[in-house]
Amino acid sequence: MAKKTVSESDETRLKKKVAAKLADNKNSKEDDALRSLQKRLRRVQRKRRALALRKKNSASQKTAAPAAK
Repeated sequence: MAKKTVSESDETRLKKKVAAKLADNKNSKEDDALRSLQKRLRRVQRKRRALALRKKNSASQKTAAPAAK
């Protein structure tokens, strides 16, 4: 499997796909493809936010530990 070139992140690519689907879709409630795209987008956003929170928490713990000693 070839490496993907990272010109744009998964999140931006998914946002574009969802926007395009919403633009040309009349009944967005019944579109399964749109729903799965939105689910993938939410999953990627959740992953990004969790990673940012984990980094933030670990950074604060590393700086607090030496100060406590």
